Amino acid sequence: MKKHAVLITILFALSVSLLSLSATFWEFYKLNKQQYVDHIFTKYSVITQIYKEHQQRQSSEIMLEANLAVYKLLVMKDKKMHQNVLNKGEILKREGFKSFDTALMINQKGLYTKNSVTNLRATMLEFKEQIFFYIETPNGNILIEDEELEPYDYVNLLYAYSTIFMIISFAFVLVLHKLRPLIRLRKKLVLFGDGNMQVSFKTRSCDEIGLVANEIEATKEKIKTILESRTLFLRNLMHELKTPIAKGTIATQMLDSEKQKKRFTSIFHRLESLVTEFALIEEVTSIADTKNFKEYRLVDVIDGAIDMAMVERESVTIDIAGDIRVNVNYRLYTTAIKNMIDNAIKYSTDKHVKIVMIERELCFENRGECLSHPLQYYIEPFTKENPSKNSFGLGLYLVDSILKAHGQVLAHEYDNGVNRFIFA
Repeated sequence: MKKHAVLITILFALSVSLLSLSATFWEFYKLNKQQYVDHIFTKYSVITQIYKEHQQRQSSEIMLEANLAVYKLLVMKDKKMHQNVLNKGEILKREGFKSFDTALMINQKGLYTKNSVTNLRATMLEFKEQIFFYIETPNGNILIEDEELEPYDYVNLLYAYSTIFMIISFAFVLVLHKLRPLIRLRKKLVLFGDGNMQVSFKTRSCDEIGLVANEIEATKEKIKTILESRTLFLRNLMHELKTPIAKGTIATQMLDSEKQKKRFTSIFHRLESLVTEFALIEEVTSIADTKNFKEYRLVDVIDGAIDMAMVERESVTIDIAGDIRVNVNYRLYTTAIKNMIDNAIKYSTDKHVKIVMIERELCFENRGECLSHPLQYYIEPFTKENPSKNSFGLGLYLVDSILKAHGQVLAHEYDNGVNRFIFA
């Protein structure tokens, strides 16, 4: 998910924006519709007044219909339609109210005013895109169709909502379209990180992403030049160092003094070992991908390391199943195991090392004193436990570098007089 954090953030912002827009327009729709209903509902007062006068004067139905027709109102006489409207129509608003009437009366004491209160109820309904008013009084009920009014029309509101919805969506689509070069740039960076120096970041785009891509292309060319110069320098350096070492080794054999011959032979041998270790370190640090990694039986890799270390077989005990396989660079991984065997035998009290597999981790055990410093101290270049030992202090540094190239780390633990180095 973290790899698509920007995309997820944009999609989340789009979802929130569209949901907020929809909620706003929905509330506006309900408010606007209610205001429309409230506005046209006031027409019930005219209908009520006409109907009350009709009841009081007991005028004819024709007169009632004529008075209502002035306001484009039609009395619903069809009983079936009457029932359908009341049963199936949508009630838009219903309100009960009181009607106050004043009448002049006479009795034995003379004239007096009589006030009467009548409970009425008006209901506005919508049925088949028509507006109806249903008036209920103590003396009777009447259903009237309004020929002039039309139900609430939300088309304009829907058009505005759709337009804004499309504009926001289109804006986010443009943003995502602008981010596509960023996705391609990330994929190219992955290839470049895997060692593909032929990948090109160059683009004709002049926006911010394009500028970044072109800067990366310029940086890639600088890195490529530096790597080529470094490789050329190291190869020439190795060649120039090995040539005088070889000549010195040959010249040493011509010395008459055995003491001097052994001294110079030791010096040139140490120099040759140093050059070889430097070459291995350069190879490990410049390893770009796992294309040279293959699957081998672990016991075969260990056998190769023992042969490389040139130690007696009796000095090494192997307790590893023959079916365990590892996916490694054979030469480098064998060198790492060889260095661990050399160190284990060199610093053990019994000149013996045991190689075992514990919880799928390769372990090298030897008896001796616990390390004087943390392991991190020893995996630094040119660091060693005993300066008098015939070593340049590059063994564990080289092992650590090789393990890192294989996605592993070097660990150490001490238990009851046993040093245990672990390829974890």
